[in-house]
Amino acid sequence: MKTAKRFYTSVTTAKADNGFEVRLDGRPLKTPQKHNLFVTSEAVAEFIAAEWEAQQDTINPENMPITRLVNVSIELTPKNRDRLSEEARRYAATDLLCYRADDPLSLAERQAELWDPMLIWAAERGIKLETTDSLIAIDQPKTSLAKVKSYAASQNDLDLTLFVHLIAVFGSAILAMAVMERFITGQKGFTLSRLDNLYQIEQWGEDEEAAEIAAKLEAEVAALCKILEV
Repeated sequence: MKTAKRFYTSVTTAKADNGFEVRLDGRPLKTPQKHNLFVTSEAVAEFIAAEWEAQQDTINPENMPITRLVNVSIELTPKNRDRLSEEARRYAATDLLCYRADDPLSLAERQAELWDPMLIWAAERGIKLETTDSLIAIDQPKTSLAKVKSYAASQNDLDLTLFVHLIAVFGSAILAMAVMERFITGQKGFTLSRLDNLYQIEQWGEDEEAAEIAAKLEAEVAALCKILEV
């Protein structure tokens, strides 16, 4: 990802007509496509400002997950809402939580112990998904998949962007929804999504490069989920 030299001294937030904006040396921050960057929450504006303030000699977008997410929510999400809602439905159709190990038994038991409560939570909200220990995809109830799509469509642009991002990270619409609804934390959602990986690590150890990638992804999830705390 490209970096640029830091060109500003001060970072502030301010009330704007359409919400709150971040200002660099008094000038409103813009998205890469030159749209005005604004959010409806003052706290989220402060999160973005903190990311810009934390940049040193160079600006590294990789270290600015909330800024990147807001940019996408402004530039891309409004014209792609239908596609994103459909993407959420497609993920639910092959949700990670529904595909279980048939061997070893200890992994299957752990999946049942930790994943079943999430599926029960979803079922209580009208999203009942079936499980299998086969590698062959199973058909999920159309009404349940429709509810996932409807849930996605009901989100505002920023929350829809976050929801779909979490789905992609977790491989699970149910885990992402549980995080969005504050049933579990983003960190727990990330840990549950890596249950199989963590089991393998217990058996065989962890690759250093893979561990670094996972740590960065976990930190990004934690940063993005601050949006849900305001």
